[in-house]
Amino acid sequence: MRILWIKTELLHPVDKGGRIRSYQMLRSLMQRHHVTYVCLDDGSAASDALTRAQEYAHEVVTVPFRPARKGTPAYLADLLLNLFSPVPYIVARFRSGALRARINRLAATSDLVVCDFLMPSVNVADDLPVPAVLFQHNVEALIWQRRASVPQNALQRAYMQLQWRRVRQYEAAQCRRFSHVVAVSAVDAELMRREYGLQSLSHVETGVDFEYFAAPSDRPRSGLVFVGSMDWMPNADGIRWFAAEVFPQIRAALAEVTLTVVGREPAAALRQLATPHSGITVTGTVPDVRPYLERAAISIVPLRIGGGTRLKIYEAMAMGTPVVATTIGAEGLPVKNGEHLLIADSAATQAAAVIGLLQDRERATRIAASALRFVRAHCSWEGVAEQFLSQCVSLGVTRTLAREDRVA
Repeated sequence: MRILWIKTELLHPVDKGGRIRSYQMLRSLMQRHHVTYVCLDDGSAASDALTRAQEYAHEVVTVPFRPARKGTPAYLADLLLNLFSPVPYIVARFRSGALRARINRLAATSDLVVCDFLMPSVNVADDLPVPAVLFQHNVEALIWQRRASVPQNALQRAYMQLQWRRVRQYEAAQCRRFSHVVAVSAVDAELMRREYGLQSLSHVETGVDFEYFAAPSDRPRSGLVFVGSMDWMPNADGIRWFAAEVFPQIRAALAEVTLTVVGREPAAALRQLATPHSGITVTGTVPDVRPYLERAAISIVPLRIGGGTRLKIYEAMAMGTPVVATTIGAEGLPVKNGEHLLIADSAATQAAAVIGLLQDRERATRIAASALRFVRAHCSWEGVAEQFLSQCVSLGVTRTLAREDRVA
């Protein structure tokens, strides 16, 4: 099968959830199918991003793109003008006539088009000659709805509610016009079916790279770790809440406990959490998150906002690190509270869960071992790619697979 995969960016550095999921799925798909990857290139990717794209695609097509930079007058003007557009700015900023024209040409020689998440959908025409799948890493409107529900001033709340309504309207329309929608969890799929009235809809599970995230041999572990892109608002919100409401309760009971926040581009307000006596370290970008996971006694995922599924949970489990998460943090993953991880939502119960595992190492070890067995049995990226492909077959591309089988 010839697959045309559309995204807004090159994938290197592979340092955040959306890139990791796309990268791993594409690596698996290209073992059996021809993948052409087309994307925008705004010049911000890593210097080796184009060369390394051969790791996940047979052909790579980039379209030069120069959006207005955040904070500039042009950016502020774009935001103002977008208030009068039905397309929310988080999508409109990726509009590119050149990319649309390139997609149209490449689709003519493809068997399947995959629009990787909502943002590039603005460049995908309605009349492509082959089936087009929308791959939804989360329900974007749900994130904006949850942003609007977090305590904030009246102006911020009004803005968030406006964006939530616009994103919901746009997302619903896009989901309905594609041949099929693939979600990343049964929870997301059911939400889109109910809210958007979708009929051609399925989901794939989340995976983990077991060769990369391998459980280390027994070694001393201490402290807490959070791993995630800190320029993603739900991550930043979750850590601010944890540092202000949960961590002080933990330190009151166990004064030597530390928290290490690992992730790219933390804002100044997040860096300021790391005062000399706070017990908090904020690393910023690191070349490898594994040393932090294997040294930590617990990996925390205290999200109050979010959608989709958190790859960081499976990565911690694969490293043998116990996880404490909120319900939203663990949302969409088929894991069991008390068996594979601990789930707690209030500041008091989250603190109690962390303290309990730190004081009862036998229980922590038992939960970590159960989680490791679970992910090894159910969460390979090869299996996820097979799920995805089998759902594509149902769109009427069976003829292509049959043709390739005959040639083989």
